[in-house]
Amino acid sequence: MYERRHEPLAPRDVFVRRVVRNAAIGAAVVAVSLAIGTAGYRVFVGLPWLDATLNAAMILGGMGPVDRIESASGKVFATVYALYSGVAFLTVVAVLLAPVFHRFIHRFHLDESGKRP
Repeated sequence: MYERRHEPLAPRDVFVRRVVRNAAIGAAVVAVSLAIGTAGYRVFVGLPWLDATLNAAMILGGMGPVDRIESASGKVFATVYALYSGVAFLTVVAVLLAPVFHRFIHRFHLDESGKRP
């Protein structure tokens, strides 16, 4: 077998930079998703900009739509956007928690190997 080399735990400032970077990525995904939803509700459902943004935000946040949708194209868009929003939500949560989870597992591994961070 080979000897596993254990990297030391990253300094706190490196960890904070990773968290901030991942938060910025998550915010960008949310902003783009909200823009897509707003445009879709505006084009396919025919809602005014403010109502379209409200509906997109409610779907993206997992609360559900506010306005009733009558058109077939609007219903298709709302279905696809709702499915996309669920995946986007889980992705953003994973991106936000990844550096925290990685640091926790890394610290646990170092503690278990007898080395101190």
